[in-house]
Amino acid sequence: MNIALPKFQRGVTLIELLVVVAIIAFLSAIAFPSYDRYIVRTKRAVAQNVLMQVADRQQQFFMDNKRFAANLTNLGFGASPFVVDDDGAATVAGDPDAVYSVTLSNVTQTTWTATAAPLNGQLSRDADCGNLSITQSGDRDSAGGGSNCW
Repeated sequence: MNIALPKFQRGVTLIELLVVVAIIAFLSAIAFPSYDRYIVRTKRAVAQNVLMQVADRQQQFFMDNKRFAANLTNLGFGASPFVVDDDGAATVAGDPDAVYSVTLSNVTQTTWTATAAPLNGQLSRDADCGNLSITQSGDRDSAGGGSNCW
């Protein structure tokens, strides 16, 4: 009696397909949170950059006028508050791409505080750091209480 063996079948079995899907799901579960944290840090760097520009311009304004500027428009920014998108370009507060709103407060002849408040999605995604601020003496702070915000 001759038993015929089945011919070689091509393709993938359901189990092989499930293994591949499980591997992809596992890698995605690891990669997505890391990518999300990277995006939040990148947008925070935009705010830090604008705050450093405010500090530089305030120092120059002080050297020229023997006092600090009362608002951001005196420092050459387009508006006060100054709103930036994730590329660091000026935008308006209602823009869905806006990530931070920068304001000046506590301005006297010899003191000031610049604050960058997160907007839109950045507000909920960066709750650990929250508002970033810098003063005339270079003191940097964050309202969220997180570490490594600056």
